[in-house]
Amino acid sequence: MKIEPLANKIRPKTLDDYAGQQHLVGKNMPLRIAIEQKKLFSFILYGPCGVGKTTLSRIYAKSMDADYFELSAVSASKDDIKKIIDKQSIFGRPKILFLDEIHRFNKAQQDFLLPYVENGDIYLIGATTENPSFEVISPLLSRCKVFVLNPLEKDDIKKIISKITEIKDEKIMDILVDMSNGDGRYIVSLIENILELYGEITIETIQKASNQKLNRYDKKGEEHYNTISAFIKSMRASQPNSALYYLARMVLAGEDPLFIARRMVIFASEDIGIADSNALVVANAVFQACQFIGLPECTINLAHGVVYLSNAPKSRRSNDAFADALADAHKYGNLEIPLKIRNAETKLMKQWGYGKDYKSYDNDDYLPDKLKGKEYIKMYKNKH
Repeated sequence: MKIEPLANKIRPKTLDDYAGQQHLVGKNMPLRIAIEQKKLFSFILYGPCGVGKTTLSRIYAKSMDADYFELSAVSASKDDIKKIIDKQSIFGRPKILFLDEIHRFNKAQQDFLLPYVENGDIYLIGATTENPSFEVISPLLSRCKVFVLNPLEKDDIKKIISKITEIKDEKIMDILVDMSNGDGRYIVSLIENILELYGEITIETIQKASNQKLNRYDKKGEEHYNTISAFIKSMRASQPNSALYYLARMVLAGEDPLFIARRMVIFASEDIGIADSNALVVANAVFQACQFIGLPECTINLAHGVVYLSNAPKSRRSNDAFADALADAHKYGNLEIPLKIRNAETKLMKQWGYGKDYKSYDNDDYLPDKLKGKEYIKMYKNKH
């Protein structure tokens, strides 16, 4: 006998029960307006696993009173699509095709789909975890709106968990939320397994069912700050091995990869600075990769960045120089800016001497008179 998964049993039927994606389904947001006003159009839902793409497509289709079909691009063929096209619609209702993992359709298959979407024979809802800009052909992409779905927020995950079971222990709730990594389907499946196998949710049964050793790591507590401190200090000391270890600790504990990547961007300027300006480029690229790819693959990018930053030469010159400049700005307040480098916006300002004798790239000291000759950082002259 086929047993329906818990994730399907508790799947929301309306937007009021839907968790997350408020930038799309919140008040006055585009998909809520489309659903409430019954606006039919083709679109693509782009986002990580377990964030509500299938659920949202079903809620949308139900509101349109349409004939609704679901296919997976992993196994579907042109014939499957043709059968849907040829199928007699009930009472002339529109047809909505939900195509999961649309990125798995090759170019020929997408080309085959295009005229039916273009003619309105079907309204397409594609779902993908891959960037549609690269995975969906341009003609089809131009006929679809693209909506980006985000990993579920902590409160969204808590809302989903509360639908399944009552958890009064805040620590256990936090562990489950952290383990979800924003994936609602994963956490529902995990809880289902725990309850089926052990009948109760405890730290021990979570560990057994997930086959993971739960690290002593509280994102709001001491261990969080201890670990990130050890991570930064390891990179500062040019110790990539210990930096990688503390990175692994944070990843296993469910730390937000963007939090780690942000600290790496700060580190690139604060501790490496002008000793290797490319470090900031690398750190920013890691941050963007974490945004673009997400877990678990973005850990590869984090590791790459950690090794680079650990091995890079270190210099706090620019950071320390700014601290000195900031101290003087606090100490002296708004000292008068030399007339020579003021912007002469009007004729009267020119008469007052604003911008007089200014030449690009001259060697004059542009500091206010009280700070003339002050050197916050020694640099080569006329290096541009």
